[in-house]
Amino acid sequence: MPEGRFLTIAEQVAAHLREEISRGRWAEKMPGKRHLEKELGVNNKTVAAALRQLEKEGVLEGQGAGCKRRIVVPEGGFDAPALRVAILDYDPPEQTEERRLAMRQQLLDQGHSPFYAGKSLLECGMDLRRVIRLVKRSPADAWVVCAGTREVLEWFALQKTPVFAIAGGRHGLPIAGTGPDKTPPLAEATRRLVALGHRRISFLCHRELRLPQPVRGVQAILDELEAAGIATGAFNLPDWEHHREDFGRVLDSLLDSPTPATALILDEPYVFTAGFHHLAGRGLRVPQDVSLVCTDPDPTFAWCNPSVAHIRWDSRPVVRRVIRWVNNVARGKDDRRQNFTKAEFVEDGTMGPARKRR
Repeated sequence: MPEGRFLTIAEQVAAHLREEISRGRWAEKMPGKRHLEKELGVNNKTVAAALRQLEKEGVLEGQGAGCKRRIVVPEGGFDAPALRVAILDYDPPEQTEERRLAMRQQLLDQGHSPFYAGKSLLECGMDLRRVIRLVKRSPADAWVVCAGTREVLEWFALQKTPVFAIAGGRHGLPIAGTGPDKTPPLAEATRRLVALGHRRISFLCHRELRLPQPVRGVQAILDELEAAGIATGAFNLPDWEHHREDFGRVLDSLLDSPTPATALILDEPYVFTAGFHHLAGRGLRVPQDVSLVCTDPDPTFAWCNPSVAHIRWDSRPVVRRVIRWVNNVARGKDDRRQNFTKAEFVEDGTMGPARKRR
C-alpha cells in the first residue's frame, strides 16, 4: 500500500474479518453476506469486496454460487493473541500451592502474561465489595479464580471479562471450571474412621464450605455419619475464623469437650500441619490419641512419619484445563465447559483405631 493512503471501508472490513477469523470466532465456514451486512452495518458491495480480498489473500476459499466460503486454516493454526491473565487465589501468596505456581509458569510458556491479584480472597475477607474493587484495579483479559464463593463467582459470571473457576461454588453457573471431585473420597475417609471406632469426628474447613449450607463433599461426611447412626451437629462442623489464634481455640474446645474429638479432618496441608503441632503441644499422639486426615496432597507428606492420611489428586489435569481455556479465550472461543478431575482417599499412618481418653 503506498505510504500515506488510508484504508477503504472494504479494506477495513477485510481487516476486521481477518482478525475475527484468526481468533477462531468462526469454524470452517464464513457466515453469509447478509449476516455480515447486518452485523457490520455496511452494504452488500462493501462486504462482497472484503470477502474477495480475503479470497485473494488465501484466507477464504470460494465454494461456488450460493455456498458459504470455506476458512483456510494455515499450517500450525492461527496465532492467538497473548492475554493478561489475572489469578485471584484463595490463600495469601506465602501459602500458594505448587500447582498454582506451575499454572503461572505454563501460562508464561504459552506467551501469556499471568499475574496474581494484589490480594487473595482470604485477605479480602471474602467480601464481595472488596473483591470488586480489587478486580477494577487489576485490568485483565481473563480471570482465574481459585476456590471462589458462590457469591463471588456469580458476580464474575455477569461480567464481560471471561472467568475460569478452580473448585469453589461454580456448579450451575455459565462459566468454565474444573477441580477435584472430593465427594467420594471424603465419604470413604469418613466410613473408614467410623469402622475404626470413631464417633467423635470433626471437620475443620473454610466457612464458605459449610455456610450457608454444606457443599457436596462436606455433606457427604455428614451423610456417612448419619448412616452410621451418629447424630450430627455443630461439633462435626465447628464454626471458627480462619486465622491461627481461632484455630487453636476451636481445637481446644473440641479436645476439651466431655466427649472429645477422636478424629479430625483438616482442610489443606498448612492447616493439617498446624493441627499436628497443636496436638503435640498438648501431649497428644497421632494416631494413638487422635486420628488426622488431610483433604489435599502435599509434597512434604512423603517425609512425614507417621505417613499422612489424605485425599490425593493430580494437579496436572487441572493446570492443563486452565491453559486450554486461556488459549481458547485468546482465539475467541466461548468455552464454558465444567468438569471434575479424579480424587482418591489414601489411608495412611495418621489414622488408627479410636482410643478412649481419660
